[in-house]
Amino acid sequence: MTQPTWELSGFGDEIDADPVVQVAVLQALGASAIEVRSAWGTNVVDLDEDQLAGLHRLFEERGQTVSAIASPIGKVPVDEPVEHEVSRLARAIRAAHALGTTNIRIFSFYYEGRSPEDVRDDVLVRMRALADLAEREGVTLLHENEKDIYGDVPERVLDIVESVGSSALRLAWDNANYVQCGVAPFTDGWAQLAPYVDYLQVKDALAADGSVVPAGEGDGELLLTLTALRDAGYAGYASLEPHLTDVNSLGGFSGPAAFGRAGRAFRSLTDQIGVTLR
Repeated sequence: MTQPTWELSGFGDEIDADPVVQVAVLQALGASAIEVRSAWGTNVVDLDEDQLAGLHRLFEERGQTVSAIASPIGKVPVDEPVEHEVSRLARAIRAAHALGTTNIRIFSFYYEGRSPEDVRDDVLVRMRALADLAEREGVTLLHENEKDIYGDVPERVLDIVESVGSSALRLAWDNANYVQCGVAPFTDGWAQLAPYVDYLQVKDALAADGSVVPAGEGDGELLLTLTALRDAGYAGYASLEPHLTDVNSLGGFSGPAAFGRAGRAFRSLTDQIGVTLR
């Protein structure tokens, strides 16, 4: 029986602002891919054509593929006009085309001061508009579950993906984010969401205080999740997003040393279940 193989990736800007350092550290960890959120301190949706071309050259020279564009789309209040995020998604799609990926991570809107039930229709209108553009441009939107957005817990994530009903809207699974919402990820969410999961983001968290820890050291049921993915024949990306030294509204930072620790912790889990990372 052939041993399952997953593509190891990671959020480069959690390592360093310089893409050269990002790639060097990822390759030292055996990662063949990179997830692009920012470079040279500039968010991916704001990179100009020359910067995108420079990134593409660097990745080609180093033999590094791009697993996804880690865009901030949908990480805004739901009261923003629909056109606001559609126009930003167009810029993320431009980056995806320039860097040779079809995957774009997105979110499902903040709704502070309102209830999830109250904003549901507004969220779905916006997600449908984003999916329409993705369908036309041949890209796949990967919704990331994250606290404080509409799609933070399994039942609302399922509501989004089933209500929009687009082949261009799939799920990026994040165990740590579910823990931070009081959810036992595998126990509470895996069975209903597994058919829609196309991408794995790797981090873990402690239920007691929500603090982020390396894979397997928290309450995120990582080993159960990874085993289920293996058994389902998953052959996609596993993207390291450790958040070990700093967390903010747009993401997090780890630095090379902590990022390396996170990578080794994850590899120890995949080794246990017979999955090869490349």
